[in-house]
Amino acid sequence: MDLGLKGRTAIVCAASAGLGRGCAEALAREGVNLVLNARTPGPLEEAAAAIARETGVTVIPVAADVATAEGRAALLAACPNPDILVNNAGGPPPGDFRDWEREDWIKAVDQNMITPILLIKSVVDGMIERKFGRIVNITSSAVKSPLGILGLSNGARTGLTGFVAGLARQVAEHNVTINNLLPGPFDTNRLRSNIASMAKQRGVAAEVVEAERRNANPTKRFGQPEEFGAACAFLCSSRSGYIVGQNILLDGGYFNSTF
Repeated sequence: MDLGLKGRTAIVCAASAGLGRGCAEALAREGVNLVLNARTPGPLEEAAAAIARETGVTVIPVAADVATAEGRAALLAACPNPDILVNNAGGPPPGDFRDWEREDWIKAVDQNMITPILLIKSVVDGMIERKFGRIVNITSSAVKSPLGILGLSNGARTGLTGFVAGLARQVAEHNVTINNLLPGPFDTNRLRSNIASMAKQRGVAAEVVEAERRNANPTKRFGQPEEFGAACAFLCSSRSGYIVGQNILLDGGYFNSTF
């Protein structure tokens, strides 16, 4: 299927590895020029070079912390009028809510709720004027099925979800869509760190927790970033204009629900 994206431009955040990179690669293969963001220059530049080499699209790396005003300004200076925005950020650390102070909550909300909202605010009016825009927020399956140790993430990402539910319906008439992708267990560094944390809490080997999580999934495996990227690319396509304000769960069927 031709997704109708050739020549478009996308900002993809947290794109040096994991799900963000999977999204960037999938978009690049559809002919989308990219502005990639991550905080660490080395891995980001390596990712940008590899994607440009493979696909031939223009890839501009912007190493910056978009949770800061300076970082967002640098990113938007490199791409002030994107057709596509993929919001993504590493989740806050797992733990027991009794150990978290106010500063921990503020940091989580700033990174996983307020920052994507501010980036949306910066680009959505231009998308409306051009009559095309696709915004995809990478959140978490924990929005639908929360994990106790991910309380910081549960709270912050659910706040973003509520905001998007309202805004998406205000801009849809202009061919601007906003949707959320909710990853379950994908084979990323984030998953590995969560498994290590669970194993430490229980006093067992990480391999034990990993096997349990694999076997508990109907697919008996973890997802791969390229699978996630393919879903993101479709949501960003010219074919997806009737998908508005949705929370699309990619978890191998782990969340057991009729709807």
